[in-house]
Amino acid sequence: MSGPPAEPAARVELRQERDVAAARLAVSRVMDAMGARALRKTRFVTAVSEIARNALDHGGGGVIEVWRLDRPARIMIRCRDEGPGIADIDQAMTDGFSTARSMGKGLGGARRLVEAFRIDSRPGVGTTVEMEARP
Repeated sequence: MSGPPAEPAARVELRQERDVAAARLAVSRVMDAMGARALRKTRFVTAVSEIARNALDHGGGGVIEVWRLDRPARIMIRCRDEGPGIADIDQAMTDGFSTARSMGKGLGGARRLVEAFRIDSRPGVGTTVEMEARP
């Protein structure tokens, strides 16, 4: 993934439940401004929701930044938290794996909904997820 411009188009602090909806709305607005197709928008917003929820529930909160990228046109988000990190990323990406007694579709499901997905996590440091999609 190429680097984003200096300033994000949107930034949402993830501190409480309603902030997940704010992140979804911010991404939705940027995609609307880009003329995104409905299905692409739905898929990306769903992926963002999963990642934001993980940052809130497992990372103790965090921040999502949203960028409009050119050549080719695409949207990118970066979600960072300073939580406990993920000890085994491969296991966490496996469908059915959950530490929160959920269906375990979050990270793997988000990865399937986007065109580019990168995760960096270090125990005791936190997790950063970047995702991209075309509008």
